[in-house]
Amino acid sequence: MRRAHRVVGAAVLLGVLTGAMAPGQGAPAQVPQPCLGDPSAQGVQALPGPRVRFGLTPAGEAGALGPVVPVTPISRERTLAALARLKAPGRPLVLRLNRFFWSERSAGFRRFLRRARGYAHSGYLVELQLRYHPDERQEGDIPRWLRWVRNVVRTFGRSRRIIGIQVANEVNFTISPDSSDGAYDGARKALVRGVIAAKAVARRRGYDHLTVGFNWFYRTDPQNEASFWAYLRDEGGPRFRRSVDWVGLDAYPGTFFPPAEYPGGERDGMVAAISTLRECFMPIAGLGARVPIHVEENGWPTGTGRSEAAQERALRAMVGAVHEFRGTYNVTDYRWFDLRDHNTSSANFQHHYGLLRDDYSPKPAFAAYRTLIARLAGRGGG
Repeated sequence: MRRAHRVVGAAVLLGVLTGAMAPGQGAPAQVPQPCLGDPSAQGVQALPGPRVRFGLTPAGEAGALGPVVPVTPISRERTLAALARLKAPGRPLVLRLNRFFWSERSAGFRRFLRRARGYAHSGYLVELQLRYHPDERQEGDIPRWLRWVRNVVRTFGRSRRIIGIQVANEVNFTISPDSSDGAYDGARKALVRGVIAAKAVARRRGYDHLTVGFNWFYRTDPQNEASFWAYLRDEGGPRFRRSVDWVGLDAYPGTFFPPAEYPGGERDGMVAAISTLRECFMPIAGLGARVPIHVEENGWPTGTGRSEAAQERALRAMVGAVHEFRGTYNVTDYRWFDLRDHNTSSANFQHHYGLLRDDYSPKPAFAAYRTLIARLAGRGGG
């Protein structure tokens, strides 16, 4: 049985948000009573569900808080060789292409089209992290943004191996413009209108293979979350709800939130993150149990004080939790972040998420993820 405390918490939050106003549309939302989902895996029933579709981010570049650190040059040949070792025969592997910035205009468009088509030609499924990330002339110009979104869907959707578009990135996270779109003016409207526009084009064009979603960073303060989810409900309405094929989760137990986990606690951290999204927040926007969750970003970095052995243990615990409770929370997809370190010599842990070091030598987690994909992933579809 689902735990009563989670449902009660969701009901309390929903009651508070019923009267919440979106920014600029009235009084600010009240701070809700905390809704924590299932704080641990203990006592949560593992219900059966279809096998998860696995993937990862292949680029080796990560958005980060703090000073910019140069990315160690990326080798396409070594990347493809590593992906070939990771992909299990008969199992799909989805590559999530991140940092597709609107601000890079036609040059970025052409670069990502080449990358997407190249990976698709090599036998992978592809999804796009379509960043709002405007420059100073674009910021807040939603009609112009929507024209760009529609063009992306029309062009990229022609390939049946390009299966997903995530509109904007981590709009609820407002303090990191390099990694997240929430720091920019108009980001919430860009998310809502962009999802609606993207899905409308996909339907008109008959791109039934192309799904549209958005993601959520686990998690910010209650006041911000109340405002964010109320905005999706009020600004989006029925058209937004009908346009959302899935909701993405970005969760990094033991890295950002919570700030620390006991050894093996990453399993509980994943259950807390998934259940909070499912039971506390998605219902506010009218996104019910039938709307699947994709774990779009999940990772655990190495670096100073963070051993490669600990990364392997964390990966096994977090992937295991997603697989075990996939039916409980309707989780259909999982992406590790990411294939290769941004810069292994950097002192900043944010540059050490890779399964590979930046010279493409494998960490222990690489073999662990390969084994888990072969054992747990569903068959077919790529």
